[in-house]
Amino acid sequence: MTSRIHGDLQFVRATAADVADVLAVLDHSAAWLTAAGIQQWPDRFVTEWITPAVERGETWLVRANGRTAGTVTLDWSDPVWSDCVGRAGYLHRMAVERWAAGTGSAILTWAADRARAHDAAVLRLDCVATNPGLRAYYETAGFHHRGDVEVGGAPGQRSGGGTRTLVSRYELLL
Repeated sequence: MTSRIHGDLQFVRATAADVADVLAVLDHSAAWLTAAGIQQWPDRFVTEWITPAVERGETWLVRANGRTAGTVTLDWSDPVWSDCVGRAGYLHRMAVERWAAGTGSAILTWAADRARAHDAAVLRLDCVATNPGLRAYYETAGFHHRGDVEVGGAPGQRSGGGTRTLVSRYELLL
């Protein structure tokens, strides 16, 4: 098991045995978003969406006082950014349990530190363009909007009954 301490949080690389914990955090966050009227994620995540990143060692559990507080995936390539050059880290599926609200900023700091350690010049992410609160959150955290693109979205992300999702791309200079 690979783990790293960052402040009061422990970042533990997820294994196959942790997939249920990763799914639980994502599903809890998805349910909260849906209840808040935010169309961002599918109602439920499925194992097949998560397992490849876990197997590649890219998904992490975030623990606080021994409890799973969140999850995040950090990898080193993303087709949504294929038009951009340079070494970058890519943040995906960041989610925190409601009792751990506020942990997101520490996750962003940890991810930026990891990306720097991998000689990345930037940390990139995307989020659904229809979530102004999340967009403002990333902008407040220092990320710069780098345009919107359409991607094939999960069912909970698709708008207007279509098969595509408009996402906003954000980049943090490291």
